[in-house]
Amino acid sequence: MTTEELSASEQEQRTAFRPVRMILVIMLILIAISAAAQWYSRNITMPRYCEDPVGVMQRVYKVLTEKTPAGVGDRKPYIIAARLTFLVPRDSNEPLRDYMNRLQRYIDQQCQ
Repeated sequence: MTTEELSASEQEQRTAFRPVRMILVIMLILIAISAAAQWYSRNITMPRYCEDPVGVMQRVYKVLTEKTPAGVGDRKPYIIAARLTFLVPRDSNEPLRDYMNRLQRYIDQQCQ
């Protein structure tokens, strides 16, 4: 082999597509995003719910049962309450009362 052939084959090896590396990088990014979301939920979001758990539970109930829970008023408290339903999702055939009880227990555990 000549020097030119050797360097061409080395260059091909260097630029070859390596799916394992790409998959590992993507997996690490997804794990980092998940960890950051969990940290944010515990340290930023949950304290908001702990400030007024009764009010939050009332707003969650309205979000789940009414078409326009805020009416013409401020929607921000209802948006914050709706986020709780993403942190603790309702099971597929779970009755509303059971879900609200489970949600209350979750808030009680987190706000100790």
